[in-house]
Amino acid sequence: MQHFKLALAFTFFALGALPAVASSYSIDKSHSSIDFTVKHMGISNVKGSFKDFEGKVIFDEKKPATDSAEVTIKTASIDTGTEKRDEHLKSPDFFDTGKFPEMKFKTTKITKTGKNYTIEGLLTMHGVEKPVSLKGEFGGETKDPQGNPRVAFSATGTLDRTKFGLTWNKPMEKVGAVMISNDVKLDLNIEGVLEKEKTAEK
Repeated sequence: MQHFKLALAFTFFALGALPAVASSYSIDKSHSSIDFTVKHMGISNVKGSFKDFEGKVIFDEKKPATDSAEVTIKTASIDTGTEKRDEHLKSPDFFDTGKFPEMKFKTTKITKTGKNYTIEGLLTMHGVEKPVSLKGEFGGETKDPQGNPRVAFSATGTLDRTKFGLTWNKPMEKVGAVMISNDVKLDLNIEGVLEKEKTAEK
């Protein structure tokens, strides 16, 4: 009997020592945002966002090395609050949304330092794939009124649009100033809801 108790205790210990499985969260678009800021004429900031996107996050707070994320963004959903400017941004001068209807981001490595994360990944935009790096923060986790587990993250970074082939610009009177900055600041706020397990059909 004593041997049985020891074996049972060891079994429970071993099961408890098994690594937790990272959970998969679908991005809740209605509670998330993908925003950007560019310098206009070297003196002011213009903000915009993409309204249509989808993706998922694989997350285990205790094991960030196993975390990952992927997002697909519809380029035609760009919105800067001015219809004429948005149409120009959708044209071949910029995103050429007819030819390149989507942008995609997929992480390659996530590291954690304290509460902060370094998110490295590959961004495909305008037919060009380049590595980008973002600084992220875990916002927390909770359950919504329906009992669905949710998590939230924020991330910021800067990319050079010309490296993705978005090179249109115009020089300004002020020496060295141009119509639109090459650097684009990114600001992401993502909320995800736990994906429900699919049950096998009987």
